[in-house]
Amino acid sequence: MHEIICPHCGKAFTIDEAGYANILKQVRDADFDKQLHERLVLAEQDKLNAVQLTEAKMAGELQKAASAKDSEIQTLKARIDAGKVQSQLAVTQALSAIEKERDTLANQLAQAQQQIDAAARLAEAKMLAELQKNAASKDAEIQALKVQLDTLALNQKLALADALGTVEKDRDELKSSLERAALEKQLAEKSLKDKYETQLKDRDDAIERLRDMKARLSTKMIGETLEQHCETEFNRIRATAFPRAYFEKDNDARSGSKGDYIFRDSDESSNEIVSIMFEMKNESDLTATKSRNEDFLKELDKDRNEKGCEYAVLVSLLEPESELYNTGIVDVFHRYPKMYVIRPQFFIPIITLLRNAAMNAVKYKAELALVRAQNIDITNFENELETFKSAFSKNYDLASRRFQTAIEEIDKSIDHLQKTKESLLGTDRNLRLANDKAQDVTIKRLTRGNPTMAAKFADIEKPE
Repeated sequence: MHEIICPHCGKAFTIDEAGYANILKQVRDADFDKQLHERLVLAEQDKLNAVQLTEAKMAGELQKAASAKDSEIQTLKARIDAGKVQSQLAVTQALSAIEKERDTLANQLAQAQQQIDAAARLAEAKMLAELQKNAASKDAEIQALKVQLDTLALNQKLALADALGTVEKDRDELKSSLERAALEKQLAEKSLKDKYETQLKDRDDAIERLRDMKARLSTKMIGETLEQHCETEFNRIRATAFPRAYFEKDNDARSGSKGDYIFRDSDESSNEIVSIMFEMKNESDLTATKSRNEDFLKELDKDRNEKGCEYAVLVSLLEPESELYNTGIVDVFHRYPKMYVIRPQFFIPIITLLRNAAMNAVKYKAELALVRAQNIDITNFENELETFKSAFSKNYDLASRRFQTAIEEIDKSIDHLQKTKESLLGTDRNLRLANDKAQDVTIKRLTRGNPTMAAKFADIEKPE
Protein backbone atom coordinates (compact mmCIF):
# COMPACT_ATOMS: atom_id res chain seq x y z
CA MET A 1 0.00 0.00 0.00
CA HIS A 2 1.20 3.44 -0.91
CA GLU A 3 0.14 6.74 0.65
CA ILE A 4 -0.31 9.71 -1.67
CA ILE A 5 -1.01 13.37 -0.68
CA CYS A 6 -3.18 15.37 -3.04
CA PRO A 7 -1.31 18.50 -4.23
CA HIS A 8 -4.54 20.53 -4.35
CA CYS A 9 -6.35 19.77 -1.09
CA GLY A 10 -3.45 18.32 0.96
CA LYS A 11 -5.50 15.24 1.96
CA ALA A 12 -3.68 11.94 2.23
CA PHE A 13 -5.06 8.70 0.83
CA THR A 14 -3.76 5.23 0.17
CA ILE A 15 -3.83 3.11 -2.98
CA ASP A 16 -2.85 -0.46 -3.74
CA GLU A 17 -0.13 -1.66 -6.01
CA ALA A 18 -2.38 -1.95 -9.06
CA GLY A 19 -3.77 1.56 -8.64
CA TYR A 20 -0.29 2.93 -8.06
CA ALA A 21 0.98 1.24 -11.15
CA ASN A 22 -1.96 2.56 -13.17
CA ILE A 23 -1.41 6.12 -11.93
CA LEU A 24 2.34 5.81 -12.59
CA LYS A 25 1.59 4.56 -16.12
CA GLN A 26 -0.77 7.50 -16.75
CA VAL A 27 1.83 9.96 -15.52
CA ARG A 28 4.53 8.33 -17.59
CA ASP A 29 2.28 8.23 -20.65
CA ALA A 30 1.38 11.89 -20.19
CA ASP A 31 5.02 12.83 -19.76
CA PHE A 32 6.05 10.70 -22.71
CA ASP A 33 3.36 12.23 -24.91
CA LYS A 34 4.34 15.69 -23.75
CA GLN A 35 8.01 15.07 -24.45
CA LEU A 36 7.18 13.50 -27.78
CA HIS A 37 4.98 16.49 -28.66
CA GLU A 38 7.73 18.90 -27.63
CA ARG A 39 10.34 17.03 -29.65
CA LEU A 40 8.03 16.96 -32.66
CA VAL A 41 7.47 20.70 -32.29
CA LEU A 42 11.24 21.24 -32.01
CA ALA A 43 11.87 19.05 -35.04
CA GLU A 44 9.23 20.92 -37.00
CA GLN A 45 10.77 24.21 -35.89
CA ASP A 46 14.23 23.02 -36.91
CA LYS A 47 12.81 21.98 -40.26
CA LEU A 48 11.19 25.41 -40.72
CA ASN A 49 14.40 27.13 -39.65
CA ALA A 50 16.40 25.03 -42.10
CA VAL A 51 13.93 25.81 -44.89
CA GLN A 52 13.97 29.51 -44.02
CA LEU A 53 17.77 29.45 -43.87
CA THR A 54 17.93 27.71 -47.25
CA GLU A 55 15.41 30.16 -48.69
CA ALA A 56 17.35 33.08 -47.27
CA LYS A 57 20.57 31.63 -48.67
CA MET A 58 18.97 31.08 -52.08
CA ALA A 59 17.43 34.59 -51.94
CA GLY A 60 20.85 36.03 -51.11
CA GLU A 61 22.44 34.14 -54.00
CA LEU A 62 19.63 35.27 -56.30
CA GLN A 63 20.00 38.80 -55.01
CA LYS A 64 23.74 38.63 -55.56
CA ALA A 65 23.21 37.30 -59.10
CA ALA A 66 20.55 39.94 -59.76
CA SER A 67 22.90 42.62 -58.40
CA ALA A 68 25.64 41.37 -60.68
CA LYS A 69 23.26 41.37 -63.64
CA ASP A 70 21.99 44.87 -62.68
CA SER A 71 25.57 46.10 -62.40
CA GLU A 72 26.34 44.62 -65.80
CA ILE A 73 23.19 46.22 -67.21
CA GLN A 74 24.08 49.59 -65.67
CA THR A 75 27.58 49.31 -67.13
CA LEU A 76 26.14 48.55 -70.55
CA LYS A 77 23.64 51.42 -70.19
CA ALA A 78 26.44 53.76 -69.17
CA ARG A 79 28.41 52.66 -72.21
CA ILE A 80 25.36 53.23 -74.40
CA ASP A 81 24.69 56.62 -72.78
CA ALA A 82 28.32 57.59 -73.21
CA GLY A 83 28.09 56.57 -76.86
CA LYS A 84 24.91 58.64 -77.21
CA VAL A 85 26.54 61.65 -75.52
CA GLN A 86 29.54 61.33 -77.76
CA SER A 87 27.26 61.10 -80.78
CA GLN A 88 25.24 64.10 -79.64
CA LEU A 89 28.44 66.01 -78.92
CA ALA A 90 29.73 65.18 -82.36
CA VAL A 91 26.44 66.28 -83.92
CA THR A 92 26.46 69.46 -81.84
CA GLN A 93 30.03 70.20 -82.86
CA ALA A 94 29.17 69.55 -86.48
CA LEU A 95 26.08 71.78 -86.28
CA SER A 96 28.12 74.47 -84.53
CA ALA A 97 30.75 74.34 -87.21
CA ILE A 98 28.13 74.49 -89.90
CA GLU A 99 26.34 77.39 -88.20
CA LYS A 100 29.68 79.16 -87.75
CA GLU A 101 30.47 78.57 -91.37
CA ARG A 102 26.98 79.76 -92.23
CA ASP A 103 27.42 82.93 -90.18
CA THR A 104 30.79 83.48 -91.77
CA LEU A 105 29.35 83.05 -95.19
CA ALA A 106 26.44 85.33 -94.27
CA ASN A 107 28.84 88.05 -93.16
CA GLN A 108 30.92 87.57 -96.25
CA LEU A 109 27.80 87.69 -98.33
CA ALA A 110 26.64 90.86 -96.62
CA GLN A 111 30.04 92.43 -97.20
CA ALA A 112 30.03 91.35 -100.79
CA GLN A 113 26.51 92.58 -101.13
CA GLN A 114 27.57 95.91 -99.82
CA GLN A 115 30.63 95.91 -102.11
CA ILE A 116 28.79 94.92 -105.24
CA ASP A 117 25.50 96.57 -104.44
CA ALA A 118 26.25 99.26 -106.84
CA ALA A 119 27.38 96.92 -109.55
CA ALA A 120 24.68 94.38 -108.93
CA ARG A 121 22.07 96.21 -110.70
CA LEU A 122 24.37 96.78 -113.66
CA ALA A 123 25.36 93.16 -113.86
CA GLU A 124 21.99 91.74 -112.96
CA ALA A 125 21.25 90.61 -116.44
CA LYS A 126 24.73 89.05 -116.75
CA MET A 127 24.44 87.34 -113.41
CA LEU A 128 20.99 86.10 -114.24
CA ALA A 129 22.31 84.55 -117.41
CA GLU A 130 25.22 82.95 -115.58
CA LEU A 131 22.89 81.64 -112.91
CA GLN A 132 20.61 80.17 -115.51
CA LYS A 133 23.65 78.61 -117.16
CA ASN A 134 24.86 77.19 -113.85
CA ALA A 135 21.38 75.91 -113.09
CA ALA A 136 21.24 74.21 -116.42
CA SER A 137 24.67 72.70 -115.80
CA LYS A 138 23.58 71.49 -112.40
CA ASP A 139 20.44 70.02 -113.88
CA ALA A 140 22.55 68.22 -116.47
CA GLU A 141 24.85 66.86 -113.77
CA ILE A 142 21.83 65.78 -111.76
CA GLN A 143 20.39 64.03 -114.78
CA ALA A 144 23.77 62.36 -115.46
CA LEU A 145 23.97 61.23 -111.87
CA LYS A 146 20.39 59.89 -112.07
CA VAL A 147 21.30 58.04 -115.26
CA GLN A 148 24.41 56.58 -113.53
CA LEU A 149 22.32 55.58 -110.53
CA ASP A 150 19.73 53.93 -112.78
CA THR A 151 22.50 52.17 -114.70
CA LEU A 152 24.13 51.00 -111.46
CA ALA A 153 20.79 49.75 -110.14
CA LEU A 154 20.16 47.97 -113.44
CA ASN A 155 23.64 46.39 -113.34
CA GLN A 156 23.03 45.28 -109.76
CA LYS A 157 19.70 43.77 -110.76
CA LEU A 158 21.35 42.02 -113.73
CA ALA A 159 24.20 40.71 -111.52
CA LEU A 160 21.67 39.56 -108.95
CA ALA A 161 19.63 37.88 -111.67
CA ASP A 162 22.78 36.18 -113.01
CA ALA A 163 23.75 35.03 -109.53
CA LEU A 164 20.25 33.77 -108.89
CA GLY A 165 20.27 32.04 -112.27
CA THR A 166 23.62 30.38 -111.50
CA VAL A 167 22.42 29.25 -108.07
CA GLU A 168 19.14 27.98 -109.49
CA LYS A 169 21.05 26.23 -112.28
CA ASP A 170 23.38 24.57 -109.73
CA ARG A 171 20.37 23.67 -107.63
CA ASP A 172 18.57 22.19 -110.63
CA GLU A 173 21.71 20.29 -111.67
CA LEU A 174 22.17 18.97 -108.15
CA LYS A 175 18.52 18.00 -107.95
CA SER A 176 18.78 16.35 -111.36
CA SER A 177 21.94 14.52 -110.27
CA LEU A 178 20.21 13.28 -107.11
CA GLU A 179 17.19 12.14 -109.10
CA ARG A 180 19.46 10.48 -111.67
CA ALA A 181 21.46 8.76 -108.91
CA ALA A 182 18.24 7.56 -107.26
CA LEU A 183 16.98 6.31 -110.63
CA GLU A 184 20.30 4.55 -111.34
CA LYS A 185 20.18 2.97 -107.86
CA GLN A 186 16.64 1.74 -108.48
CA LEU A 187 17.63 0.44 -111.91
CA ALA A 188 20.72 -1.29 -110.45
CA GLU A 189 18.67 -2.85 -107.65
CA LYS A 190 16.05 -3.95 -110.13
CA SER A 191 18.72 -5.30 -112.49
CA LEU A 192 20.46 -7.17 -109.65
CA LYS A 193 17.13 -8.53 -108.42
CA ASP A 194 16.19 -9.60 -111.95
CA LYS A 195 19.63 -11.18 -112.38
CA TYR A 196 19.37 -13.23 -109.19
CA GLU A 197 15.77 -14.13 -109.92
CA THR A 198 16.87 -15.28 -113.38
CA GLN A 199 19.74 -17.29 -111.89
CA LEU A 200 17.42 -18.85 -109.33
CA LYS A 201 14.88 -19.64 -112.02
CA ASP A 202 17.59 -21.15 -114.25
CA ARG A 203 18.90 -23.19 -111.30
CA ASP A 204 15.41 -24.37 -110.43
CA ASP A 205 14.81 -25.26 -114.07
CA ALA A 206 18.10 -27.16 -114.21
CA ILE A 207 17.25 -29.05 -111.01
CA GLU A 208 13.84 -29.85 -112.36
CA ARG A 209 15.35 -31.03 -115.68
CA LEU A 210 17.81 -33.24 -113.84
CA ARG A 211 15.04 -34.64 -111.67
CA ASP A 212 12.92 -35.24 -114.72
CA MET A 213 15.82 -36.80 -116.58
CA LYS A 214 16.68 -38.99 -113.59
CA ALA A 215 13.05 -40.02 -113.30
CA ARG A 216 13.01 -41.03 -116.98
CA LEU A 217 16.25 -42.98 -116.73
CA SER A 218 15.99 -46.71 -116.50
CA THR A 219 17.80 -48.69 -113.85
CA LYS A 220 20.29 -49.87 -116.46
CA MET A 221 21.08 -46.32 -117.56
CA ILE A 222 21.56 -45.19 -113.95
CA GLY A 223 23.92 -48.08 -113.35
CA GLU A 224 25.87 -47.22 -116.51
CA THR A 225 26.20 -43.64 -115.24
CA LEU A 226 27.83 -44.94 -112.05
CA GLU A 227 30.10 -47.16 -114.17
CA GLN A 228 31.21 -44.16 -116.20
CA HIS A 229 31.96 -42.25 -112.99
CA CYS A 230 34.14 -45.05 -111.61
CA GLU A 231 35.92 -45.53 -114.94
CA THR A 232 36.62 -41.81 -115.16
CA GLU A 233 37.99 -41.71 -111.60
CA PHE A 234 40.31 -44.66 -112.32
CA ASN A 235 41.55 -43.32 -115.67
CA ARG A 236 42.30 -39.99 -114.00
CA ILE A 237 45.05 -41.58 -111.86
CA ARG A 238 45.87 -44.68 -113.94
CA ALA A 239 49.10 -43.26 -115.42
CA THR A 240 50.63 -42.33 -112.06
CA ALA A 241 49.19 -44.83 -109.56
CA PHE A 242 48.53 -47.97 -111.65
CA PRO A 243 50.80 -47.87 -114.73
CA ARG A 244 50.73 -51.68 -115.27
CA ALA A 245 47.11 -52.27 -114.26
CA TYR A 246 44.36 -53.86 -116.37
CA PHE A 247 40.97 -52.24 -115.87
CA GLU A 248 38.30 -53.07 -118.45
CA LYS A 249 34.63 -53.98 -118.66
CA ASP A 250 33.73 -57.63 -118.28
CA ASN A 251 32.17 -58.54 -121.62
CA ASP A 252 32.38 -62.32 -121.18
CA ALA A 253 28.81 -63.47 -120.57
CA ARG A 254 29.21 -67.10 -121.64
CA SER A 255 28.17 -68.35 -118.20
CA GLY A 256 24.96 -66.34 -118.36
CA SER A 257 26.10 -63.44 -116.21
CA LYS A 258 29.00 -61.05 -115.99
CA GLY A 259 30.39 -58.35 -113.73
CA ASP A 260 30.90 -54.75 -114.68
CA TYR A 261 34.69 -54.31 -114.45
CA ILE A 262 37.76 -56.46 -113.81
CA PHE A 263 40.91 -55.02 -112.25
CA ARG A 264 44.26 -56.81 -112.42
CA ASP A 265 47.68 -55.48 -111.46
CA SER A 266 51.13 -57.03 -112.03
CA ASP A 267 54.74 -56.35 -111.02
CA GLU A 268 57.76 -55.77 -113.30
CA SER A 269 58.04 -59.50 -113.87
CA SER A 270 54.39 -59.73 -115.02
CA ASN A 271 53.45 -61.63 -111.88
CA GLU A 272 49.86 -60.88 -110.92
CA ILE A 273 49.62 -59.01 -107.65
CA VAL A 274 45.90 -58.65 -107.16
CA SER A 275 42.65 -59.12 -109.08
CA ILE A 276 39.27 -57.60 -108.29
CA MET A 277 35.79 -58.11 -109.77
CA PHE A 278 33.68 -54.92 -109.60
CA GLU A 279 29.89 -54.62 -109.76
CA MET A 280 28.19 -51.16 -109.85
CA LYS A 281 24.59 -50.80 -108.69
CA ASN A 282 22.30 -47.75 -108.57
CA GLU A 283 18.60 -46.99 -108.97
CA SER A 284 16.23 -44.08 -109.43
CA ASP A 285 14.76 -42.25 -106.46
CA LEU A 286 11.32 -42.80 -107.94
CA THR A 287 11.66 -46.58 -108.22
CA ALA A 288 8.73 -48.19 -106.48
CA THR A 289 10.55 -51.37 -105.44
CA LYS A 290 13.87 -50.64 -103.76
CA SER A 291 16.71 -53.14 -104.20
CA ARG A 292 19.03 -54.28 -101.43
CA ASN A 293 22.79 -54.76 -101.59
CA GLU A 294 22.51 -58.33 -100.34
CA ASP A 295 20.44 -59.21 -103.41
CA PHE A 296 23.56 -58.94 -105.62
CA LEU A 297 26.25 -60.56 -103.45
CA LYS A 298 25.62 -64.15 -104.56
CA GLU A 299 25.76 -63.27 -108.26
CA LEU A 300 28.89 -61.19 -107.69
CA ASP A 301 30.63 -64.10 -105.91
CA LYS A 302 29.70 -66.39 -108.82
CA ASP A 303 31.16 -63.94 -111.37
CA ARG A 304 34.31 -63.56 -109.25
CA ASN A 305 34.93 -67.28 -109.15
CA GLU A 306 34.20 -67.78 -112.85
CA LYS A 307 36.62 -65.01 -113.89
CA GLY A 308 39.34 -66.12 -111.45
CA CYS A 309 39.43 -62.90 -109.40
CA GLU A 310 40.76 -62.88 -105.83
CA TYR A 311 38.49 -60.10 -104.50
CA ALA A 312 34.94 -58.93 -105.21
CA VAL A 313 33.71 -55.37 -104.62
CA LEU A 314 30.14 -54.06 -104.93
CA VAL A 315 30.11 -50.30 -105.64
CA SER A 316 26.59 -49.39 -104.60
CA LEU A 317 24.28 -46.40 -104.15
CA LEU A 318 21.48 -48.66 -102.95
CA GLU A 319 20.03 -48.28 -99.46
CA PRO A 320 21.07 -44.60 -99.18
CA GLU A 321 19.73 -44.34 -95.62
CA SER A 322 21.64 -47.33 -94.26
CA GLU A 323 24.05 -46.49 -91.45
CA LEU A 324 26.00 -49.69 -92.20
CA TYR A 325 26.93 -48.83 -95.77
CA ASN A 326 27.30 -45.08 -95.19
CA THR A 327 30.10 -45.49 -92.63
CA GLY A 328 32.70 -46.63 -95.18
CA ILE A 329 34.09 -49.91 -96.51
CA VAL A 330 31.91 -52.86 -95.38
CA ASP A 331 33.49 -56.33 -95.24
CA VAL A 332 30.87 -59.05 -95.93
CA PHE A 333 33.27 -61.98 -95.34
CA HIS A 334 30.66 -63.62 -93.09
CA ARG A 335 28.64 -64.21 -96.26
CA TYR A 336 31.28 -64.44 -98.98
CA PRO A 337 35.09 -64.45 -98.58
CA LYS A 338 37.12 -61.43 -99.71
CA MET A 339 34.05 -59.42 -100.65
CA TYR A 340 33.36 -55.76 -99.84
CA VAL A 341 30.51 -53.26 -100.29
CA ILE A 342 31.51 -49.61 -100.73
CA ARG A 343 30.15 -46.23 -101.77
CA PRO A 344 31.55 -44.62 -104.95
CA GLN A 345 33.84 -42.27 -102.98
CA PHE A 346 35.79 -45.31 -101.70
CA PHE A 347 36.35 -46.78 -105.18
CA ILE A 348 39.98 -45.68 -105.52
CA PRO A 349 40.88 -46.24 -101.80
CA ILE A 350 39.71 -49.88 -101.87
CA ILE A 351 41.85 -50.58 -104.94
CA THR A 352 44.85 -48.95 -103.27
CA LEU A 353 44.38 -50.84 -99.99
CA LEU A 354 43.94 -54.25 -101.61
CA ARG A 355 46.86 -53.69 -103.99
CA ASN A 356 49.18 -52.57 -101.16
CA ALA A 357 48.13 -55.53 -99.00
CA ALA A 358 48.90 -57.96 -101.81
CA MET A 359 52.28 -56.37 -102.60
CA ASN A 360 53.76 -57.68 -99.34
CA ALA A 361 53.02 -61.28 -100.32
CA VAL A 362 54.51 -61.05 -103.79
CA LYS A 363 58.11 -61.22 -102.56
CA TYR A 364 57.43 -64.43 -100.63
CA LYS A 365 55.66 -66.00 -103.62
CA ALA A 366 58.63 -65.18 -105.83
CA GLU A 367 61.10 -66.73 -103.38
CA LEU A 368 58.98 -69.85 -103.13
CA ALA A 369 58.85 -70.09 -106.90
CA LEU A 370 62.64 -69.76 -107.06
CA VAL A 371 63.09 -72.51 -104.48
CA ARG A 372 60.78 -74.83 -106.41
CA ALA A 373 62.82 -74.28 -109.55
CA GLN A 374 66.03 -75.56 -107.95
CA ASN A 375 67.22 -79.11 -108.48
CA ILE A 376 66.86 -80.20 -104.85
CA ASP A 377 66.10 -83.57 -103.33
CA ILE A 378 62.64 -83.31 -101.80
CA THR A 379 62.90 -86.23 -99.37
CA ASN A 380 62.54 -84.03 -96.33
CA PHE A 381 62.18 -80.73 -98.21
CA GLU A 382 58.40 -80.85 -98.28
CA ASN A 383 58.15 -81.24 -94.48
CA GLU A 384 60.43 -78.25 -93.95
CA LEU A 385 58.55 -76.32 -96.62
CA GLU A 386 55.20 -77.15 -95.08
CA THR A 387 56.49 -76.02 -91.67
CA PHE A 388 57.64 -72.76 -93.20
CA LYS A 389 54.41 -72.36 -95.15
CA SER A 390 52.39 -73.02 -91.99
CA ALA A 391 54.35 -70.44 -90.00
CA PHE A 392 54.25 -67.98 -92.85
CA SER A 393 50.56 -68.58 -93.46
CA LYS A 394 49.85 -68.11 -89.76
CA ASN A 395 51.65 -64.79 -89.72
CA TYR A 396 50.20 -63.78 -93.06
CA ASP A 397 46.66 -64.66 -92.00
CA LEU A 398 47.15 -62.79 -88.75
CA ALA A 399 48.48 -59.80 -90.68
CA SER A 400 45.65 -60.05 -93.18
CA ARG A 401 43.03 -60.15 -90.45
CA ARG A 402 44.63 -57.20 -88.73
CA PHE A 403 44.82 -55.40 -92.03
CA GLN A 404 41.17 -56.04 -92.71
CA THR A 405 40.41 -54.81 -89.22
CA ALA A 406 42.38 -51.69 -89.99
CA ILE A 407 40.42 -51.14 -93.19
CA GLU A 408 37.14 -51.51 -91.36
CA GLU A 409 38.25 -49.12 -88.63
CA ILE A 410 39.37 -46.52 -91.20
CA ASP A 411 36.07 -46.68 -92.98
CA LYS A 412 33.89 -46.53 -89.88
CA SER A 413 34.91 -43.12 -88.61
CA ILE A 414 37.76 -40.77 -87.94
CA ASP A 415 37.23 -41.28 -84.21
CA HIS A 416 38.73 -44.80 -84.52
CA LEU A 417 42.00 -43.66 -86.07
CA GLN A 418 43.99 -44.51 -82.95
CA LYS A 419 42.71 -48.07 -82.98
CA THR A 420 43.45 -48.26 -86.68
CA LYS A 421 47.00 -47.05 -86.03
CA GLU A 422 47.50 -49.78 -83.45
CA SER A 423 46.14 -52.41 -85.86
CA LEU A 424 48.43 -51.19 -88.61
CA LEU A 425 51.38 -51.28 -86.24
CA GLY A 426 50.44 -54.85 -85.34
CA THR A 427 50.22 -55.68 -89.01
CA ASP A 428 53.65 -54.20 -89.61
CA ARG A 429 55.12 -56.22 -86.75
CA ASN A 430 53.65 -59.48 -88.03
CA LEU A 431 54.70 -58.77 -91.58
CA ARG A 432 58.19 -57.97 -90.28
CA LEU A 433 58.20 -61.29 -88.40
CA ALA A 434 57.07 -63.09 -91.52
CA ASN A 435 59.75 -61.34 -93.51
CA ASP A 436 62.38 -62.28 -90.89
CA LYS A 437 61.28 -65.90 -91.07
CA ALA A 438 61.46 -65.75 -94.84
CA GLN A 439 64.95 -64.23 -94.66
CA ASP A 440 66.06 -67.02 -92.35
CA VAL A 441 65.06 -69.66 -94.89
CA THR A 442 68.17 -71.13 -96.57
CA ILE A 443 68.88 -74.19 -98.68
CA LYS A 444 70.97 -75.73 -95.94
CA ARG A 445 68.28 -75.27 -93.30
CA LEU A 446 65.61 -76.74 -95.55
CA THR A 447 67.78 -79.74 -96.49
CA ARG A 448 69.05 -80.45 -92.99
CA GLY A 449 68.95 -84.18 -92.27
CA ASN A 450 68.76 -85.03 -95.97
CA PRO A 451 71.58 -87.51 -96.81
CA THR A 452 71.38 -86.91 -100.50
CA MET A 453 71.84 -83.18 -100.21
CA ALA A 454 74.52 -83.69 -97.54
CA ALA A 455 76.48 -85.81 -100.00
CA LYS A 456 76.13 -83.17 -102.70
CA PHE A 457 77.33 -80.44 -100.36
CA ALA A 458 80.26 -82.61 -99.33
CA ASP A 459 81.19 -83.11 -102.97
CA ILE A 460 81.06 -79.40 -103.52
CA GLU A 461 83.28 -78.71 -100.51
CA LYS A 462 85.97 -81.27 -101.57
CA PRO A 463 89.06 -79.66 -103.05
CA GLU A 464 89.61 -80.45 -106.69
